[in-house]
Amino acid sequence: MKLKYAFIVLIFAQCGYYSFSGSTLPSHLKTIAVPVFDDQTAEFGIREALTDEIISGITRDNTLKISDPRNADSMLEGTILTIRDEAGTVSVDEEVKDIKVYLTLNVRFVDMKKREALWEERITQWGTYEPASANGRADAIDEIIDKVSEDILNKIIAGW
Repeated sequence: MKLKYAFIVLIFAQCGYYSFSGSTLPSHLKTIAVPVFDDQTAEFGIREALTDEIISGITRDNTLKISDPRNADSMLEGTILTIRDEAGTVSVDEEVKDIKVYLTLNVRFVDMKKREALWEERITQWGTYEPASANGRADAIDEIIDKVSEDILNKIIAGW
């Protein structure tokens, strides 16, 4: 009987500490600054909308706290490179049924304490809309912003 209990104690002792947070961030990173992304396109308002959505996602996640760039442990920098529309599905009559909007940006996550980039990546995402839709393109851009901000948040918290 004592051997059985000793075995159970040994098994639990081997388990150690495990965190369910899913974060692989270095322990010294507690805050993040997210300045408004640069924008090399002529698309009005997209950089503000993207930056705001990323900040909202980080706030909801609550792993890092949003901070002023002068005091932050880490910083997320980004540049929107291109946004382009392409015909998606075309009917047999050569009529465009939907249009895909592609957004490409460079994103860089920097450890400000160690003054080094933890990762840098080019991200491309897309959304679709029907040409006849009144708010179709704007909805497609909103879809892209949601996808990009989720990609970036996952990369910051657990992906590197």
